[in-house]
Amino acid sequence: MRRQVMVVGLVLAGLALGVWALLQFGPTTGPIQPGARAPEFRALDIATGDSVALSDYRGKVTLVNIWATWCGPCREEMPSMQRAYAQLKDRGFEIAAVSIDESSIEDVRAFQREFGLTFDILHDRSGRIQQVYQTTGVPESFLLDRDGVIVKRLIGNHNWASEANIAQIERLLGSGS
Repeated sequence: MRRQVMVVGLVLAGLALGVWALLQFGPTTGPIQPGARAPEFRALDIATGDSVALSDYRGKVTLVNIWATWCGPCREEMPSMQRAYAQLKDRGFEIAAVSIDESSIEDVRAFQREFGLTFDILHDRSGRIQQVYQTTGVPESFLLDRDGVIVKRLIGNHNWASEANIAQIERLLGSGS
C-alpha cells in the first residue's frame, strides 16, 4: 500500500511539473488580439543580414507589419507607413515590416528601393510568423506599445499616416520615457 501511495504521489508531482513547464515555456496559444503580449519571432534584417527578434524593439512603440512584395494592398499601404515613420522615428517609433516572400531576398530589397523605405524590412521566407501571429492574409498589422503589448490589430491595407493613427502613435510615444 505504501508503495502505491508513493507511485501515485510521484505521478501527480510529475504531472504538476509538466503543467508548470508548459505554462512557463510552452507556445503562445491564446488569441493574438489587443491587450495580449505580442509573440516573439525572429526574422532576417535585409539591411544587415542579421537575425532580429521582436524583443530587440522592446522600449519602442512598434508597428509589426506582415506583408509580401506580390501583394497589391501591401504596395498601397507602404507609402503611408513610410510617412508615419519619417514623422515619428525620432521619438521612438519603429516599424518591423516582415516580408513573407518565398522568393529571394533581392526581390525584397528591390521592393524596398522602389518605395524608398527607410524603416526595418525583415524577411521570413518560411512564413512562420503567419502561424505565430495567427494572420488571415497580407497585409496584417499589429501596433505595439513600449512593453510589447498589442494595442491595435488591423487586417488589410491601412493608412498609417492618417491623423487618427498619428495621434494614437503619439499618445503611445508620450506614455513612456
